[in-house]
Amino acid sequence: MIRVVLIDDEAIILEGLKKVVDWSGFGCEVVATALNATQGAEMIRRHQPQIVITDIKMPDQDGLTMLAGLKSEFPALEVTVLTGYRDFAYAQEAIRLGVTRLLLKPSKMDEINEAMRTMTEHLRAAGLTKEDAPEEAQPAGSFLVREAVQFMEQRFADKLTLQDVADHCYVSQWHLSKLLNRHLEKSFYDLLNEIRIKRAQQLLADPKLKIGDIGERVGYCDPGHFARTFKKITGMSAYEYRNSKG
Repeated sequence: MIRVVLIDDEAIILEGLKKVVDWSGFGCEVVATALNATQGAEMIRRHQPQIVITDIKMPDQDGLTMLAGLKSEFPALEVTVLTGYRDFAYAQEAIRLGVTRLLLKPSKMDEINEAMRTMTEHLRAAGLTKEDAPEEAQPAGSFLVREAVQFMEQRFADKLTLQDVADHCYVSQWHLSKLLNRHLEKSFYDLLNEIRIKRAQQLLADPKLKIGDIGERVGYCDPGHFARTFKKITGMSAYEYRNSKG
């Protein structure tokens, strides 16, 4: 049987989908439902479904980031999106990320059935298993790396961890680490340090700011760690860097 996960923040829609779709007729079974994107990502990793039907606008999620996360980590996954968005550019981006069908709410029964037929036909035609699934959906991976970098640039001063960024991108730590290495040839911590030191260089232009305070501002609680990292990346100490720009 083809495994299906349903994600929507409205319980009534989840129950409706479970009841009105002839799942067994499509050779499918609903193995899990989720009321938000975070829970949905957990269910997908736990049950390894071949099909996901999901809302794209829920309180805890960025819809496009969630889609990119799903298609990047599980490239063989068939995804149908239920959405109230009528933004053509948004729809185009969702399709570019690998969504099979985009259905406007409220969706008609024949539209849902057509989406199910298309997704199950794709799966049967491809005959994909976990072992021979494609390595990565390239547009989704690139989108996700950009989203991860942007998030890190916004939150670099916090005690940011790989798990924090992976959670934001709806992927596992392992998958995010693999994406950063593949697309940027950098580890998470190398990238984080580069972002922090770049900001420190900008702050060093202000002579009123103490070097120790700058290190703390960009996320280093230990002045020694800041000093070592700054010199490793720039080839000079923060003091030397400031004087060279004076």
